[in-house]
Amino acid sequence: MSENVTPSSKLEKDILPAPAGIVPDLDETALLLDIDGTLIELAPTPRDIIVPPTLGPTLLALHDRLDGALALVSGRSLTDIDVIFAPLQFPAVGGHGAEMRLSADNEAVDTHAPPMDNDLKRRFIAISQLSPGILLEDKGYSIALHYRLAPQFERAIYEAVSAIRADLPEAPIDVLPGKSVVEIKHKGFTKATGVRELMNHAPFSGRRPIFIGDDVTDESVFAIMPSFRGVSFSVGRRAHGVSGHFKAPKDVRAWLTQLLDDEALAAE
Repeated sequence: MSENVTPSSKLEKDILPAPAGIVPDLDETALLLDIDGTLIELAPTPRDIIVPPTLGPTLLALHDRLDGALALVSGRSLTDIDVIFAPLQFPAVGGHGAEMRLSADNEAVDTHAPPMDNDLKRRFIAISQLSPGILLEDKGYSIALHYRLAPQFERAIYEAVSAIRADLPEAPIDVLPGKSVVEIKHKGFTKATGVRELMNHAPFSGRRPIFIGDDVTDESVFAIMPSFRGVSFSVGRRAHGVSGHFKAPKDVRAWLTQLLDDEALAAE
């Protein structure tokens, strides 16, 4: 992305709600994108999300235009990410930094994320018995408790998690609050550690990243963007340290489409 960003006349007229009217120099940019709540609207359960039919082709076109420097950065596993965008595959940081794929053609590799202790995992899994509406997701290296279908149990879930932590104060775990979800994972890796590793490798190294995310777990990535001369944008709220924000995922998708449209216009 060039030092002097170029405002798009279309964006200045608010046809699209792009943050700060930024249209980057794609030859120097890496795009890093969260999925749930950023590219795709949240749903009652992680399996219920609806992927707009134009999203995959838009991401593929941007991936090709960026010479592969587009990555999805998610709390979901890489397997889950691939199911969402099948038959397409993209570079990705999955599982809050536990997994990584550097290119669409490479196999996934772990980032040395240790698995959770089985006894500790069982204690957190038992919290899901509070209500049939609490959806348990066991990722191996973490446990996620989704309560969008049982919002009245939010306090009880957090109290149960706090009780386990108080009983085992030395347990090497992080508790990640999210939108109607709490995730418990082993310490030592985050989305930020995954992004740092990603940015050490081609085709991402040397480029200026733009990261877009929506949740508390994305804040670690917001914080490291300046160290890569990058910028970040939040979705749905203006998070601390970001350069701007989008109102909703549909606005993010519209902005990504506009990047391609502006490129086409510039080529004419």
